[in-house]
Amino acid sequence: MVVEADGGSRGNPGPAGYGAVVKDAATGDVLAERKESLGVVTNNVAEYRGLIAGLTAAVELGASTVDVRMDSKLVVEQLSGRWKIKHPDMQPLAAQAKELAAGFARVKYEWIPRAQNSHADRLANEAMDEATGKPAAGRPGKTAAAAKTGAAAGGTGAAGTPATPPKLPTRRPDRAAVAWTGARGTPTRLLLLRHGQTEMSALRRYSGRGDVPLTELGRAQAAAAAKRLAATDGLVVDGEAVPIIASPLTRTKQTAQAVADALGGRVETHPGLIETDFGDWEGLTFAEAAERDPELHRSWLGDSSVPPPGGESFDVVHRRVRKARDELIAEHGGRTLVLVSHVTPIKTLLRMGLDAGPQLLFRLHLDLASLSIVEFYPDGNASVRLANDTSHLA
Repeated sequence: MVVEADGGSRGNPGPAGYGAVVKDAATGDVLAERKESLGVVTNNVAEYRGLIAGLTAAVELGASTVDVRMDSKLVVEQLSGRWKIKHPDMQPLAAQAKELAAGFARVKYEWIPRAQNSHADRLANEAMDEATGKPAAGRPGKTAAAAKTGAAAGGTGAAGTPATPPKLPTRRPDRAAVAWTGARGTPTRLLLLRHGQTEMSALRRYSGRGDVPLTELGRAQAAAAAKRLAATDGLVVDGEAVPIIASPLTRTKQTAQAVADALGGRVETHPGLIETDFGDWEGLTFAEAAERDPELHRSWLGDSSVPPPGGESFDVVHRRVRKARDELIAEHGGRTLVLVSHVTPIKTLLRMGLDAGPQLLFRLHLDLASLSIVEFYPDGNASVRLANDTSHLA
């Protein structure tokens, strides 16, 4: 079979959509069409999503070999192995496309001029029309300039951050849509557990990179959270515990070890889950930091790009945590993971799930040893299932 796919964005990032068509290689008969509006994403994301939709349709039709034809030089060269996939937001997309392609006896990628990709282009523009409510003026869809910008940016939005970060695991997606949300595929489910009490948290002091252990109460909180998780369905599959991944600091590793002991698993660490570096404010209370650096502290509370003196901004933390999330999904896509971390990384993951702005960091409260749950779907959707649940501590 032949898969022709395209995607575009009116704005890059902007209202976007993809189109894909599957044809009989011998007769040229159309066997399937796919199109979907994507909200606000980039050309590169839309093009990959079109390819994934086309390959999925070919799977459903029982294809054994596939010729993929696209006018996206970036996608064709990357999946042919001639160009490296450097951008972290493109890597999970490419991984899912490769996973789908591995199910065929052969897949061949071919670049074609846009004029020869008119069927998929039309479907993509119809999807973009649905996203914007009207056709674009002049030549529809992505322009040459927009496509060039998207390829150069590697699929990023303003200030180098994704407008809607793709979050695609490497497992083959489900065929059925999820009720109400319309999300498709098997989500990667993250159980987000904050560590238990430390002396620093008991005194309400900024506690970032300082490596402090749990207090006696903190150990009891970790044990209570572990007991709850041990009674949760789906965390032990065929006698094997789900991955338990912690920040590399002592307080999170101790909390994670309690979970591992309860589930019969082992603790891994990921540096991307570490707490914010509060720099010179480490160990200070809120009032002490505000008195020490009044103007800077006030700016820090309202601007996520402002770092503490000698520390890192919440924008930097966001990029670090997003990269960690993408790496974990690329490795464990479609599974349930227990992540044991700190306030800011957990809030950041919930922010991604809600597609919210940085003000959420200042408005969402997370208690010690609290449990939150967020799911990231292969099609870019997400669902926050739980936030700051401490019922196990009652």
